[in-house]
Amino acid sequence: MPRVKGGYTTHRRHKRILKAAKGYFMGRGKLFRTAVIQVRRAWAASYKGRKQRKRDMRKLWIQRINAASRLNGLTYSRLIHKMKVKDVDLNRKMLADLAVTEPTIFKEITEFVKK
Repeated sequence: MPRVKGGYTTHRRHKRILKAAKGYFMGRGKLFRTAVIQVRRAWAASYKGRKQRKRDMRKLWIQRINAASRLNGLTYSRLIHKMKVKDVDLNRKMLADLAVTEPTIFKEITEFVKK
């Protein structure tokens, strides 16, 4: 049986990694071994970043809701508690969007919840 060197497969793998490392500083974008390390680290960081973004967005929504509810005489925690008691099913993303774009509707929600 003849020997197979696997040049085609290796070349494709190298091309894929170097394409992902395009634009990296110095040898990290040109040399395969250093590019592999950098690309793997970049992929790991992007994976973590996708989880972090969800946490950051939730924090931002809570800050916006808190600021808007304080203008209407409630704190964030009291607003959320009273919404659960009154069975108002609006998630934090929608509440924050209403607080920014439609302050009158947000005020009506807080007034309804206060009663």
